[in-house]
Amino acid sequence: MKTSKKISALGLCSGGLDSILSALVLRKQGINVEWVSFETPFFPSDNARKASRETGVPLMVRNITPVYLEMLKNPRCGYGRYMNPCMDCHALMFRCAGEIMKERGFHFLFSGEVMGQRPMSQTKPSLRYVEKHSGFDGHILRPLSALRLPETIPEKKGWVKRELLSDMAGRSRKPQMELAREFGVRDYPAPAGGCLLTDKGYSNRLRDLFAHQETYGENEFHLLKYGRHFRLENGTKLIIGRNKKENDHIVSYYRPDRDILVNVKNFPGPVLLIPRGTDRDTLALAASVCTGYSKVPADTSAELMVIGPEGREFVQMKGISPDILRPFLIT
Repeated sequence: MKTSKKISALGLCSGGLDSILSALVLRKQGINVEWVSFETPFFPSDNARKASRETGVPLMVRNITPVYLEMLKNPRCGYGRYMNPCMDCHALMFRCAGEIMKERGFHFLFSGEVMGQRPMSQTKPSLRYVEKHSGFDGHILRPLSALRLPETIPEKKGWVKRELLSDMAGRSRKPQMELAREFGVRDYPAPAGGCLLTDKGYSNRLRDLFAHQETYGENEFHLLKYGRHFRLENGTKLIIGRNKKENDHIVSYYRPDRDILVNVKNFPGPVLLIPRGTDRDTLALAASVCTGYSKVPADTSAELMVIGPEGREFVQMKGISPDILRPFLIT
């Protein structure tokens, strides 16, 4: 740990108002604050980057997807309403931040968590669970609720003046908004999540992915955000774009070394992606469905372009009703 007179702290940053305020409260005491934002395909660091630009708090971004997936497959405390392992997620992030703390010589860790703001993950027992399982017990300060929580090491050592910390609790945002006005903070995101694991549709697609595969590429987690997803009886996965924007996203995550991409030529229509490929019969079915979703007139054959690991080919296919896939839709 640093032994110089200047105290420094490393905070977890989501980019939300609570993260911003926790850093500003400490910086007001003369503490040198920095942030770390952990990225995975389930939550980006865009808001954290914006908060850093606007406050001047230095930010480091780390991708923790491999270690996060290990936790996500079997979280110690289980999941929330959907696939969100909030308590174990926070413990993991503090553990990763703690390693950076040791490497870089920060004195302690902090976050913008407010006791009672979230009924499951931010109760007093939950906050204690996170601290205990982070591996850095006593080194985690929550400046916005510190006066309602036990003293931490930085407070006991006099690195932080406890009397200048806050006692916020509960789900009301009024205390944060008042403090934001005091600091002149006006532009901040709404408190509602940015974590895809709290979304029902995304979570259902993720469960399906885990059930049918043992290995995953990051692109496959990003693909879960776009299009209609179907799982056929033979295990083949189909992803069909719903508009041009989704088509573009699907193409951007297409892997030419193992996926198959299908689209109709000369008519508006969707992109159809078959992750990890399939057999010829299923490919023919997929091409017919892709035609059925397009603007090709009924009972008219259309030319489709099929691109896969073996190269590019063109096929003629009449459309069939997309309703044939309805039983296989992952909702």
